[in-house]
Amino acid sequence: MSDILTGDTGVGDATRARLTFDLDADICVVGAGLAGLTVALEAARLGASVVVLEGRHVGWGASGSLLGTVMPGYGLALKDLIARIGLEDAKELWDLSKEGAEYVRAQATEQLMPGIAVAEGALEVSNIDVGDRLISEMQMLGEDFGTEVEGWQIDQVRAQLKTDRYFHGVYFPRAFQVDGRRYVHGLATLARRAGARIFEETPVVGIDASGIRKRIVTPSARLRASHIVLAGNVHLGAPSRRLSETLLPVWRYAGITEPLGDRLSEAIAFKGSVIDSDGVDQFRIVDGDRLMWASPETTWDARPQRFASSIARRIRTIFPQLDRVQVTDVWGGAIGQTVHGMPQIGQLRRGLWVASGFGRQGLGTSAMAGQLIARSILWGDERWRLFSPFELVWAGGPTGRVAGHLIGMWERGSSAAAGALARYRERLRRQERIREARLAEANRLAGTGPSRPRPPPRPNPDHRNRTSAEPAEPSVAASPTEGGS
Repeated sequence: MSDILTGDTGVGDATRARLTFDLDADICVVGAGLAGLTVALEAARLGASVVVLEGRHVGWGASGSLLGTVMPGYGLALKDLIARIGLEDAKELWDLSKEGAEYVRAQATEQLMPGIAVAEGALEVSNIDVGDRLISEMQMLGEDFGTEVEGWQIDQVRAQLKTDRYFHGVYFPRAFQVDGRRYVHGLATLARRAGARIFEETPVVGIDASGIRKRIVTPSARLRASHIVLAGNVHLGAPSRRLSETLLPVWRYAGITEPLGDRLSEAIAFKGSVIDSDGVDQFRIVDGDRLMWASPETTWDARPQRFASSIARRIRTIFPQLDRVQVTDVWGGAIGQTVHGMPQIGQLRRGLWVASGFGRQGLGTSAMAGQLIARSILWGDERWRLFSPFELVWAGGPTGRVAGHLIGMWERGSSAAAGALARYRERLRRQERIREARLAEANRLAGTGPSRPRPPPRPNPDHRNRTSAEPAEPSVAASPTEGGS
């Protein structure tokens, strides 16, 4: 389960203020992405003075280039989460993720964020035939975790997605999508209205977190605050390099096709987000007849346009009836993935907070993190401690990137092989059913099928019951002589 990138919609402020004078504040947030802006918005609403420092501009990183899928969950699979911390704590963390999703829904309204374009529903599809596992997962989500889900059989999935690449599916009716770029800029607007001050093109070059009042240094000004929230993900840079090195940077690339007209609706009827169970492909329809698709992934920054052809090939592989499509716009963004797959949320030391490592689950989990940190600072909410088992773990530096790339290649290769094997087995079953039907029809026509059972043999009245040892009696025909005596 995950988010996909979307292109630049042109949303943003016409002017960008740079911090050029010294300031004092209650809270300084480093990073104007989803998590940082949510902290700023919630803290300002609760009455704190808040300053946000952004090295480039609002939503510059992955936060400004998300597909906008919002649903509960984390990067760590639910069964692994339970195995790590136990069922009860896993339930609490899951409830927090649902709160994060509902927070986004509450903000993403036409009244607060015009043009946000909310669309309902998300479908997670399997690349292999996993009916039994699907039932088990659905029961756990519905009964133990109170999440509304529906199980889709193969026929229902393929009625919506006309491809033999997908088998069963789990439908999340409460999941939804928003325009990701409009959402992050909408958060910035709401934060400013609540009283937060946002300074762009203001990188942080030094942090002194000792003492009650922390010191933050920028190229042209200094700032003092009682609390610092590091929400810059993989882009925190030198002042927080040790924190950045706990994240594996992953660049996700996506594109939008040219308008495809009726042929798109003939291939894809589902209007929400589609995510495959292995996280290889993610897509949804936008603007009525265009397809937004994310698939390639690297552990280094590359020119997005070079992935246009691979995205087009991937679309053609899954939906061959679309034939050749033209990908008109391609973009990418870096997300930070932790070694354990869970976000980093909490207090590193007194007054120094972190909110990062959201991976592909950016919208909902960053909203949840922003709420937790703001409420902990101002209300003493201690629920962030539920994330304490997921401590900071070094991601391996350059070696970790290479390892991550190789693991990703292996996982995608394994997924492709498993999918090919599942489709091969499905073809064999289909051929076997066809052979059985033909045999049954041949038997029926020959009078030996179940519709015309062969009658049992009739007993011969001219023969007595006898054992095999008894000789057969010769037939006696009446001769004319015998007949006349």
